[in-house]
Amino acid sequence: MRSGGALVLVATPIGNFGDLSARAIATFSQADEIWCEDTRRTRVLLNHAGIDGVKLRAVHEHNEAAAAVELVEKVASGLTIAYASDAGMPGVSDPGERLVAACAASDLAVSVVPGPSAAISALVISGLPSNRFVFEGFIARKGTERKDALARIASSDATSILYESPNRIAATIADLADACGPDRPGAVVRELTKIYEEVVRGPLAELISVKARGECVILIAAASPKPIPTDADIDSALLDGLADGLSARDAANSVAKTLSVSKNRAYERATAIKSSKLK
Repeated sequence: MRSGGALVLVATPIGNFGDLSARAIATFSQADEIWCEDTRRTRVLLNHAGIDGVKLRAVHEHNEAAAAVELVEKVASGLTIAYASDAGMPGVSDPGERLVAACAASDLAVSVVPGPSAAISALVISGLPSNRFVFEGFIARKGTERKDALARIASSDATSILYESPNRIAATIADLADACGPDRPGAVVRELTKIYEEVVRGPLAELISVKARGECVILIAAASPKPIPTDADIDSALLDGLADGLSARDAANSVAKTLSVSKNRAYERATAIKSSKLK
């Protein structure tokens, strides 16, 4: 049975304090406790909203798991805890996910005050298709995880959205250009909602030279659909395999994998080719 308490995730401005909603201000004012990623940043925001003298609890990536245990106890006792990350929506490449998971696992109420999101804001002004998208957040800096992320983005059939720091943006876009091809359309969005907000659009090869201050959003267009192989395409590939001495079945299996067609279709073409050669 749910108590009267709740965890409330509060979206906060990603740059312009004018984006702080009236409902967010009311939530902060009425909450029993305010938890936040960085007390200094949230204090400035609250002061701007005319909320003074409240006690703030710092909950960040390093202590979120431990704080979640205490959160469950407080919400279960009937307290309403408002949580804000440094900017944007908590839980989206920011702390908050573990807090929600802990409350959900204990069947405690979780609510949200929607608002600014760098990923969505960048998407809708990027000029790239927004009907389908994949949010990758910050991809790994090196190793297999980075290679896997780049390969995933390169083959994605939806617009991909990444976050990146200014000192790594050139290297990341260069890696994206290698993985996706230098001509893949993309965009870099920086200084969102601020006076120097800017969107730079173009092929990835040209975006490598973009200079940035503060975290940026990188967007990459979906991969172009692969053309559907014709019978002539399949036959040509099968003839190469058969010429190399493969059986009809082995040649069909190889072509099915290479051209992404069904094994049955490839085998039917292979047996037809062999039959025509026997006549």
